[in-house]
Amino acid sequence: QVRLVESGGGSVQAGGSLRLSCGVSGVPSSTYCMGWFRQATGKEREGVAGIDKYGRKIYLDAAKGRLPITRDNAENFLALQIDSLKPEDTAMYYCAAAPQSWCSFVRDLYEYWGEGTQVTVSS
Repeated sequence: QVRLVESGGGSVQAGGSLRLSCGVSGVPSSTYCMGWFRQATGKEREGVAGIDKYGRKIYLDAAKGRLPITRDNAENFLALQIDSLKPEDTAMYYCAAAPQSWCSFVRDLYEYWGEGTQVTVSS
């Protein structure tokens, strides 16, 4: 059974930091593209960061530099560090896995999704 379980969300003030985590089981995540997406209320789900099996990373332009993504293939673990949080970062954050060796933010490529962890940033 495939499971992606996110954790680490919460309510913080602008300027703060959070570290989101995603535990992966049931898929060979070491061969997959692993990504983080977010969806704010009333908006489309958008890709935030992705990392492929070679360690190549992609980022949402608006978030580049603030949301480093890391993965630990041995532990089947994915993390997203969010620094200098802004109110516009408020969203549900989802971990996702795509069965391909390279990453993009095309949602249809991602076969597995977690249930999400909420991030709320107050000004």
